[in-house]
Amino acid sequence: MAERMVTAAEFAAGCRELLDEVAAGGGAIVITIDGQPAARLAPCREGPGLLGQDLGRIEILGDIMAPLDVEWEAEVNPERVIDPITWFGRPVESEQ
Repeated sequence: MAERMVTAAEFAAGCRELLDEVAAGGGAIVITIDGQPAARLAPCREGPGLLGQDLGRIEILGDIMAPLDVEWEAEVNPERVIDPITWFGRPVESEQ
């Protein structure tokens, strides 16, 4: 289905009627200036948005707030210093 096209002058003259038509499910309307598409008037579709879009689809299993039973290397050996050359696999360039 091709979108209906109206000129900017037609849109200005009948703005309220065109808004009502689109809101009632009439589809999008392309507004033209000098024969070139300038804007599209389309119905506003309200949805769940990003926050809450997976509500009911994801289940949390277990306690996600409890500390992990993992011993961090920094806690085991706090005196260890990591050599940047072995850490990054290449010499670290100094900024001058």
